[in-house]
Amino acid sequence: MLTETAYQTHTFKNGIKLIFQFNDSFVGHSAILVNAGTRDENTDKEGLAHFIEHVLFKGTKKRKSIHILNRLEVVGGELNAYTTKEETCIHASYLTPYFERAMELMIDIVFNAVFPPKEIIKEQEVVIDEIRTYLDTPAEQIFDDFESQVFAKHPLGSHVLGTIESVSAFTQKDISHFTKQNYTTDKMVISVVGNYQFETVVATIEKHLHTIKATTTTVKRNAFTKYKPTQVIVKKATEQAHFILGGKAYSFKDKQRIELVLLNNILGGPGMNSRLNLSIREKYGYTYNIESNYNAYSDTGIFSLYLATDKKLLDKTIKLAHIELDKLCQQAISKQQLKQYKQQLLGQIALAQENKASVMIGLGRSMLNHGKVDTLKQLQEKIEAITSAQLLNVAHEIFDTKKHCSLLFIN
Repeated sequence: MLTETAYQTHTFKNGIKLIFQFNDSFVGHSAILVNAGTRDENTDKEGLAHFIEHVLFKGTKKRKSIHILNRLEVVGGELNAYTTKEETCIHASYLTPYFERAMELMIDIVFNAVFPPKEIIKEQEVVIDEIRTYLDTPAEQIFDDFESQVFAKHPLGSHVLGTIESVSAFTQKDISHFTKQNYTTDKMVISVVGNYQFETVVATIEKHLHTIKATTTTVKRNAFTKYKPTQVIVKKATEQAHFILGGKAYSFKDKQRIELVLLNNILGGPGMNSRLNLSIREKYGYTYNIESNYNAYSDTGIFSLYLATDKKLLDKTIKLAHIELDKLCQQAISKQQLKQYKQQLLGQIALAQENKASVMIGLGRSMLNHGKVDTLKQLQEKIEAITSAQLLNVAHEIFDTKKHCSLLFIN
């Protein structure tokens, strides 16, 4: 049975939620998560959420950029951030005694950033260079282009980085408008993992948060409803052919989500014993990189199968991939195999608990999206309850190639 340290929660007067888990270590981890990302941008502001993540670090009412960068690094800590389709996260790792230093800094960044015009101009060049680097990496670009294809004409299809044209046009007014609408206290969670007393964590955060007034968002997300399978071929000057197929899947609120997580792990997860890896890479040597992925969002999700291979082997490799999808749709997994697959997934989850920075972000995301966190015991019980018949039903619904989009990059 998987075991874990219990977590504790608190809601501050302004509506911001806290989730904390004790960890007996000399390193602490903290984050402020905001339920706002790429899908919350206006149509002509693609990439704005990610750009804001960059310029948050460029100055506050009391700090210049250099002071923000040095505040944790001079004591050996790290400060970073990321943006996804539905969230923005500012996070830090540091030696245990510097918890208050880290938390005060992150609160200052999130609530007191001033977005200096000169820094906006400089950061536009940085992000544009990031976009160009990404465009030179087809193995990364194809995933974003595929989401744009699956979620066509919907904000979920927007690229997180945006485009050179959209980023070049961002103004201080655009940034202020987005943060005012989306960086509201009802959409925020603070997550902390470390060697602290819970009461101390609450008091420390309250000390630096008590002047922040409660704010609520009035913006509602548009649900994605108009999915249509399409097949696209793009000519690119690449050494390999890059191919991806898949389509719409379950949201993170769907009860069948955990079944698809297990099924995806069996098909093309991180293990070298995944069916795709064994049947295509190991048996034939047709590809170095083949995998399947499942990403869940608040109202929908996406399943994808990606491979890269020599274009002479492309048709054979795709055919073999289809065979593996068909097997999972038509053949029930034996009781013994299913037991092994469940144990593998549970082992991967247990190993992931060793990375406390990831645990901290996982706790925060769960609190942000669900308002609670399943314990490892509860998660294990859900996985253990999955049947072969349930996996067959999910495979029929998600792995049916007639319902899939496909995207090919080929020279």
